[in-house]
Amino acid sequence: MQPSDTKDTPVVIFCGGRGTRLKEETEIIPKPLVKVGEQPILWHIMKIFHSYGFKKFILLVGYKGDLIKQYCFNYPIHASDFTVRFKDGRREVQCHEMPNEDWEITVIDTGLNAETAARLKRAEKYLAGKKFLLTYGDGVANVNLNDLTAFHDAHPSLVTVTGVNPPGRFGEIRTQGAYAQAFWEKRNRVDQGYINGGFIVVEPEIFKYIGDDPMLSFEKHILPRVASEGKMTVFPHSGYWQCMDTMRDMEYLNDEWSKGNPAWKIWK
Repeated sequence: MQPSDTKDTPVVIFCGGRGTRLKEETEIIPKPLVKVGEQPILWHIMKIFHSYGFKKFILLVGYKGDLIKQYCFNYPIHASDFTVRFKDGRREVQCHEMPNEDWEITVIDTGLNAETAARLKRAEKYLAGKKFLLTYGDGVANVNLNDLTAFHDAHPSLVTVTGVNPPGRFGEIRTQGAYAQAFWEKRNRVDQGYINGGFIVVEPEIFKYIGDDPMLSFEKHILPRVASEGKMTVFPHSGYWQCMDTMRDMEYLNDEWSKGNPAWKIWK
């Protein structure tokens, strides 16, 4: 697989929610650290992006964010056997099998109770006015990220959302051609169209829409406005997509992983 030409494009990942529908796990750890196989789902998500050459990650943490900070800081230890030597008041740690990921991870504490747009606002100063990718720390897919970014560039817009066909508990994106006509967050509709599957391309001008209100939601407040102004496109994805919203979802993903060669594993 050829890496994307946009390998320096930052990838922002929402990692701050409480994950209340997965409380059996999230009472102890944040949802992005819930394991699929031997690794957290966050690791799987970053591996998907890295497969296309993206290596700069910005994690927006909140609930139990210290555990995500510890995981990232100690990642070589988590991924390797290691030896600790204490001598002359110093500590030396030797990792015997250093992981070969070429990752740059910035972890931003965005507060315990902030909504998603407010969390994103706190990343603005780290993005240096660049276009960026955006996703959630609880879903995997085999989205072709090269095709996604090319689609975004070919259809001038402020935001391109990957649209997937989901169960009815999700919100809806109504489309006309490539462009969104309207965006609803979690409505119960019989004639449901695409939903927001994450894997989003965002232009830096989005921050003109985001104020300082900590209760400002990216999905409930920002995307509906962008769609109503004709500035949001939808990249259709008919391949694999799966969120980890409930215990049943977690068990399903772990079952898929245990069988070998799950659909989202696009890396070698």
